[in-house]
Amino acid sequence: MNSAQTIEAFLNALWLEFGLSDNTLAAYGSDLKQFAAWLKHKELPAADDSDVRAFLASQRQAGISSRSTARKLSCLKRFYGYLLREATIAADPTQLVDAPQLGRYLPGSLSENDVEALLQAPEIANNLGFRDRAMLEILYATGLRVSELVGLSFSQINFRQGCLRVIGKGDKERLVPVGEEAMDWVERYISGARQALLGGRQSDYLFVTARGGAMTRQAFWHIIKRYAKQAGIDKQLSPHTLRHAFATHLLNHGADLRVVQLLLGHSDLSTTQIYTHIAQQRLKELHRQHHPRG
Repeated sequence: MNSAQTIEAFLNALWLEFGLSDNTLAAYGSDLKQFAAWLKHKELPAADDSDVRAFLASQRQAGISSRSTARKLSCLKRFYGYLLREATIAADPTQLVDAPQLGRYLPGSLSENDVEALLQAPEIANNLGFRDRAMLEILYATGLRVSELVGLSFSQINFRQGCLRVIGKGDKERLVPVGEEAMDWVERYISGARQALLGGRQSDYLFVTARGGAMTRQAFWHIIKRYAKQAGIDKQLSPHTLRHAFATHLLNHGADLRVVQLLLGHSDLSTTQIYTHIAQQRLKELHRQHHPRG
């Protein structure tokens, strides 16, 4: 098989065995196609460890971050491990290649005052503004990923119990409680702004656009940036800004780390532990400001 056929077989195997999401499979495919293009006239199964090392070095020379380079190597290791199991190759060219050293990444977060300013930014007198306020309230109240938020349907909401049934990465399901205030915004949005935006049309999606369609991740990301600017927030934002704030503020107020892990849908506690460093920094700042010997 040529490189394209080998990649397709690998992605199909990943989907069948692990049920990975389309986005994850697309990321694997993109990394492998990039390596295949770099190899030029050599097919992927014929690559050796010197090819892998040279490819990773070229990535670093091109200014690609260590984290992205490590992700590409992880993809290659999984790919060649698959080829080895399938007896397509006799030796794994990535076996002795070490990943680059990574610094601990601390996601940016917002203070509670910043979040309050962001929530107050939409003009709720109009239907789009009311929808945006409801989306921001739900995002901060639940810590959902933006993709999970825009994909919410009516069947995922339990108004009586005040929770959401969320389908996360790898199609894993989790129940996430929603506070009374956020649920109140959603209920008022459903009975008012949503009906006006749909204009008699039908949709299973909870949050809809002015044309009655589903909101996209990209569109909502632009909405967050616009409201942040409007609220005077000049910090570096990401699509997960409110998710990070949700986790950090819970920990700042004494929440158990494993509870936050369940709410965020992290399969590994170490992923959640990154937020403890942010919380500790906040505690140190408060100590310095308010303790007489700070």
